[in-house]
Amino acid sequence: MEFESFVEMVGPRLRAALVAAYGEDAGLDAAAEALAYAWEHWERLRSMQNPAGYLYRVGQSAARRLHQRPTLLPPPPAERLPDFEPALLPALDSLSEAQRVCVVLVHGFAWRQVDVAELLEIESATVRTHLSRGLRKLHHALEGSTHVQF
Repeated sequence: MEFESFVEMVGPRLRAALVAAYGEDAGLDAAAEALAYAWEHWERLRSMQNPAGYLYRVGQSAARRLHQRPTLLPPPPAERLPDFEPALLPALDSLSEAQRVCVVLVHGFAWRQVDVAELLEIESATVRTHLSRGLRKLHHALEGSTHVQF
């Protein structure tokens, strides 16, 4: 596979996963760092079994290095979003990183659990565990809301 084709295929998924984990600014910066790393190390990376998962780890390191505990999921402009529970963003921010990434990718971006597992280089059962625990925490945090149904 050529580098350009790889970036077209993996780039959007990588950006979505890192934005879910670190917020928009840090996630996009981390994805750019990871893709720059891919360009510099393409010969070695192209032979890996899961280069997207490896780049996700590169992006994690970049996000942590570039942004010390950023504010996750900043409130987006109201005109860009449909109506949603105002307590949702703080509730998502209270989840562990793994729980938040799994919940946002599966329920926010409609990813299949197997795709999340592949990108994060974890078992599908681990994704299910993160989803279950994350959704339980969200349900508990949002249980007073009349707008949220699980």
